[in-house]
Amino acid sequence: MVENQLDVPQKAVLVAVDTGEYDVRVSLDELEELARTAGAVTAAKVTQKRPSFEPATCIGEGRLKELAEFCRINEVDIVIFDHELSPAQIRNLEKACEIPVIDRTMLILDIFAQRAVTAEGKLQVELAQLRYRLPRLAGIGTELSRLGGGIGTRGPGETKLETDRRHIRRRISALQEQLEELGKRRELLRARRKKDGVTTVAIVGYTNVGKSTLLNALTNAGVLAEDKLFATLDPTSRALTLPDGRQVMLIDTVGLVRRLPHHLVEAFKSTLEEAAGADLLWCVCDISSDETEEQIAVTRDLMRELGVEDTPMLAVLNKCDRIAETPLPLNSMTAVISAKTGFGFDALLKKTADALKPTHRRMRLLIPYDKTGLINEITELGKVFAQEYVEAGTKIDALVDLKILYKVEGFAIRE
Repeated sequence: MVENQLDVPQKAVLVAVDTGEYDVRVSLDELEELARTAGAVTAAKVTQKRPSFEPATCIGEGRLKELAEFCRINEVDIVIFDHELSPAQIRNLEKACEIPVIDRTMLILDIFAQRAVTAEGKLQVELAQLRYRLPRLAGIGTELSRLGGGIGTRGPGETKLETDRRHIRRRISALQEQLEELGKRRELLRARRKKDGVTTVAIVGYTNVGKSTLLNALTNAGVLAEDKLFATLDPTSRALTLPDGRQVMLIDTVGLVRRLPHHLVEAFKSTLEEAAGADLLWCVCDISSDETEEQIAVTRDLMRELGVEDTPMLAVLNKCDRIAETPLPLNSMTAVISAKTGFGFDALLKKTADALKPTHRRMRLLIPYDKTGLINEITELGKVFAQEYVEAGTKIDALVDLKILYKVEGFAIRE
């Protein structure tokens, strides 16, 4: 368990109002996983069927009294709502329950604050926290003195919240400028990769479906891989060689969740921009889960929001070691694997090579000695697997970049 700053798991009650918009049971199960990742144990789950949210307290008066009584008797530390709360609702709920109350977005931000590793990731967390809490300062202003420990209060931006709105807005502007500058550098790197002909494959998908485990298994990347949500926040890139000899850049990205608030998507777009610039997407999902189809749907929706619906997507059905019978792949753009055991890796890499536009061709060539410079050019843009010196020149087995194909076609060895 990732423990909070108090080194003691907090006891939490999870609350949701069922208005019929979505499956509350599934969403609460996910909220429980989010809470566990943040360092909380769930004492109870509370639901209430209502046609709409109560404007003042989200839940009805009777259910709120029951909630407050349960929290008092069971010494609950925090209440977590599965909906976004207004400043007034937070204030009224905390007054009734006499303990901190946070919502789904604040919980996700807290996990992001724990997981951010790079300077950019930390800047994004701080920016998202400040943007979310700025309009809520009126609701929590009187309670700011008690912030500083526990779920919902962590992160690099926390001390900034004890200043006024003017300073916070100034800090938001400074963070935006820093992130824009980092974004420009990243764009230059992407442009350089494109210019150099580097092919990229981005691993996208729901959180906790095994994306980092897959990256580690294929490339020995050493990325943190835990059975917890958002184990990866910062993107990681590693080289991967395909069966046809081509080398691609494999990129791990932050996991996705249901109902991820739009401003969180905006704040973390830069970690997902790697997916936007990729030549192929691996949409990894958990085949052992009842929510496989929804995981794919959430991923496709976000990719559409990022404007990459035209990028080829290979569905990677992971965790087949957890099911009794391994299904056969449905088509050429589906692969069934186990990142844990390595099952299906060969088929996955072959389908990846088939799905990518050809950039090289494997050829056997006889290069005359007076054209030896061509071998250096082939090596620079591709790969030479073997070479043999004969009387007429140098025989090579090579992966030739299509850009220089016209220079070497005349030296191809006809079988």
